[in-house]
Amino acid sequence: MRTNLVVVMDDIASISVAKDTSFAMLLEGQRRGYQVHYVNEDALSLDGHRTQARMHRITVRDDTEDWFSLDEPVERPLGSDDLIVMRADPPVDERYVFATYLLDCAMASGALVINRPSALRDFNEKLAITRFPDLMPATTVSASARNLKAFVTTHGRAVLKPLDGMGGKSIFLTSREDPNLNVIIETLTDGGQKLAIAQEFLPAIEDGDKRILIVHGQVVPFLLARIPTGDDFRGNLAKGGRGEGRPLSQTDQDIARTVAPVLLDHGIEFAGLDVIGDRLTEINVTSPTCVRELDREFDLNIIADLFNAIDP
Repeated sequence: MRTNLVVVMDDIASISVAKDTSFAMLLEGQRRGYQVHYVNEDALSLDGHRTQARMHRITVRDDTEDWFSLDEPVERPLGSDDLIVMRADPPVDERYVFATYLLDCAMASGALVINRPSALRDFNEKLAITRFPDLMPATTVSASARNLKAFVTTHGRAVLKPLDGMGGKSIFLTSREDPNLNVIIETLTDGGQKLAIAQEFLPAIEDGDKRILIVHGQVVPFLLARIPTGDDFRGNLAKGGRGEGRPLSQTDQDIARTVAPVLLDHGIEFAGLDVIGDRLTEINVTSPTCVRELDREFDLNIIADLFNAIDP
């Protein structure tokens, strides 16, 4: 077992303690006796061939009013005593990609990095589903307004979204009759300068956008269905969706067991699949969530299972 847990994440002061999976990792690391460290992605640097991090030793508490204390920052090289968990949120932009290159160098110095930095670059969360064409809904990706509009016209209703979004941001449900279709496409593609993704609308969203977690190639047997509420079609919890824990159906298990070994082969130790009905819509590898909800409802400790697998 390595002695240090280094969690690369966004501002810990802004998290929701009851829901945050990165916080679950900090809690479990502390319980297991790691020296636990907190670092932002822009605090990584390179000195020659060695990756350094300006980090804080952190103490965490499962308390929604007072959940962390930080020691003074210390800068040191990352190496063989470090288990590093990359949990910075999308977008996977230039800043994020450069951070993964520095984490490649940390791996070369002996650090264990979860998920593997090259996989974080290779598995775009919207496009990775194309590795499983039999499981995905009808999908097109284009910067062309003509192509995207033709897709919506063909399918009648479609969901349009950016390739680098998260948490339900900038996701549009539209139709061939929508008078705002042109402006939606113009907005997402920045007037034809950026790629956007369109998927057929799946009515099964009414039963929930199902989050299925994969830990070291093993499928967690319960999922969180994120069910739209009110007048919003999105099930994302960040957008007001209601979470409902369920056992996996046989179809859910079949999808997850198809995807899981491919993820593990590429060094993705922890991932979240998004499934609507019987269709795989996204593969989340940067900062998948829903651990705390499932742990509470089904008396699990998903992060303990992860650490047992990767750093016994």
